Amino acid sequence: MRFSINIPNFGDFADPRNVATAAAAAEEAGWDGLFIWDHVHYRAYSGRPFGDAWMLLTAAALATSRIRLGTLLTPVARYRPQQLARQVATLDNLSGGRVVFAAGLGGPVDDEYGTFGDETDRRVLAERLDEGLDLLARFWTGETVDHAGRHYQARNVSLQPATVQQPRPPIWIGGFWPNRPPMRRAARWDGAVPLFENALHGHPPEPDDVWELAAYVHDHRDADAQRPFDLVIGGATPTDASKAKDVIAPLRDAGATWWDERQLDPGPDVDCLASVLRRIEAGPPELD
Repeated sequence: MRFSINIPNFGDFADPRNVATAAAAAEEAGWDGLFIWDHVHYRAYSGRPFGDAWMLLTAAALATSRIRLGTLLTPVARYRPQQLARQVATLDNLSGGRVVFAAGLGGPVDDEYGTFGDETDRRVLAERLDEGLDLLARFWTGETVDHAGRHYQARNVSLQPATVQQPRPPIWIGGFWPNRPPMRRAARWDGAVPLFENALHGHPPEPDDVWELAAYVHDHRDADAQRPFDLVIGGATPTDASKAKDVIAPLRDAGATWWDERQLDPGPDVDCLASVLRRIEAGPPELD
């Protein structure tokens, strides 16, 4: 099992220097990844400064050499695919192939989309997400792309450089369980990053829910799929290793391959560097 730190892109973490500090501390303490939220507008935290997720990850990449880096998660429908492809490929090259790309509809939809006059119909956003993911995967190969879709166009274009990871970085898909469509989407790619309707951000889900989700995704994977598949489960754990093990071990046994360490949201420490650093420096949980 691998272990990551999860931070927002606002508050203290709107400053790339603080993100670099957190990333370097995570690598030093033995964590395996650092993942950042990707919001442009979130009314629940209005008044706080926000940073661009990809700029923040650039600072993290420059401060580290080993840990995996990415967003949890990027609302693909909010971006132009060619812009997003460039950002991810640049970061993957800078980091030496350490990017994980997590995607979903994002939200709150009214905040992230409606505030700026964009589409808020979730069915349309889901169409843009699926078409955008397919187009990103083609762009990242560096090969010539011709695409005439319902939402996006690309005419005889090759985006160089390609990503270091080929044919592309791992793609994880987020969504709320027990909603089935996002997890069917995840089954087509490389991983699932579920949130749970009965477990708020920072609260670990019930192992039975993880068992059910893992079985559902497995049933919807291609029968001949050989590539690894990650199931990323998160929450807040105590720094006491034995107590953390009691929380995480049943989730690992249910199929989780990553534990994503989070602050409680809503909560006073979700965007506080000092609080996050204390958890980082205590090190990842020990399961063995």
